[in-house]
Amino acid sequence: MTDIDRSRWELEFEDDFDGNDIDPSRWIPAYLPQWSSRAATRPRYSLRNSVLTLRIDEDQAPWSPEFDGTTYVSNLQTAVRSGPLGSRDGQHRFADALVVREEQQREVLYAPSEGLVEVRMRATPDPDAMAALWLIGIEDSPEQSGELCVAEIFGRDIRGQTMKVGVGVHPHHDPDLPDDFTTVDVPGADEFHEYAAAWSADGARFYVDGRLVRSVARAPAYPLMLMLDLYAFARPDGGRGALPKSCEVDWVRGWRPAAPEPSPT
Repeated sequence: MTDIDRSRWELEFEDDFDGNDIDPSRWIPAYLPQWSSRAATRPRYSLRNSVLTLRIDEDQAPWSPEFDGTTYVSNLQTAVRSGPLGSRDGQHRFADALVVREEQQREVLYAPSEGLVEVRMRATPDPDAMAALWLIGIEDSPEQSGELCVAEIFGRDIRGQTMKVGVGVHPHHDPDLPDDFTTVDVPGADEFHEYAAAWSADGARFYVDGRLVRSVARAPAYPLMLMLDLYAFARPDGGRGALPKSCEVDWVRGWRPAAPEPSPT
């Protein structure tokens, strides 16, 4: 039994990770490369038995040493764009000091403005890591920067067989969005779980294993790209704990609202 009524939706994006490599028609293998470069932000990953494993390896450098030198990321995203070199125009401008280090041509593989997005994944209990699926504005204008957090799981928040999963909305530079974010307790920390968000201009609903766990009254009403990622964070002494770090993703799906039935003639 599920709280998600899929009769309301039509499948438009699906990746079961059945191939030998990432599908370039679905994913851009980089993490916010405008603030660094494509080469420096290329993810580490493997595919086996229809499961994507994102990794942080021992020889992996910080994704942006100038702006974020203690964070290591392996990320796949479904769009990219930036302004010219040296400008402050780019997606997910998380710090005022950011400037474009490598200009990115606008490339949009998948960026719904409303719909249902789901992922089946297993997070890592590593206390220095975090796994997530976010939807973040492409930012064709700076205020279109809001975020839907489908699932955000810090390894430090996995205690025994229970983990705290972050869900909700962050406005970033969108003045019309509230910051409406929380964590929910999910049992079965060492298992795969299904995380989903359904949204429109009327708000968003968040699900874990098909069950509604959170609703918010406001959601972004502009194109959002998917960001599927594994983070590792350096400790105060510079250490990163055990390596490699990893998380596993079974599939990702995106649905659009179903077309209404035609009126009888």
